[in-house]
Amino acid sequence: MPLPSTYPDPDCSIARALEVVGERWTLMIVRDAFFGVRRFGDFATQLGVPRAILSTRLRLLVEHGVFAHADDGEYTLTEKGLTLWPVVRSLLAWGDQHYAPAGVSRILRHDLDAGLIDGDGRCAECGLVVPVPEIRLERGPGHSGGSAPGTSRLLLEPVTR
Repeated sequence: MPLPSTYPDPDCSIARALEVVGERWTLMIVRDAFFGVRRFGDFATQLGVPRAILSTRLRLLVEHGVFAHADDGEYTLTEKGLTLWPVVRSLLAWGDQHYAPAGVSRILRHDLDAGLIDGDGRCAECGLVVPVPEIRLERGPGHSGGSAPGTSRLLLEPVTR
């Protein structure tokens, strides 16, 4: 159910943004798109989200230009959707800091120099804020599957079945 659209401050940009990404599951869907999930069935499997909810959330994300839906059934982040990366990255860092007793679940590295990326998106090696296509994702020590070798992949790289 969408959030009510009557807020004390109707000009609040946070309230307007939450109309699009504030529902339960929505940011998880966006996160998985960054992690390379592109197909409806893969989102459903990865997240365990009820299919009716997933369908509604994907439709909303497409309507608002966060995702594009191709004829082949793939959902991909648009330029507008890619601008959500700092939000996802910040929530990931915040969750790691406050709710990861076993350690971080995912490590972000700059693909060009293997430098660790901090919570602000900056590479520890070169000091640059790293663009999404140059971010490599690795399993961290707190990942439920462990930090197995060979589990490194670029963000946005499509998940293969």
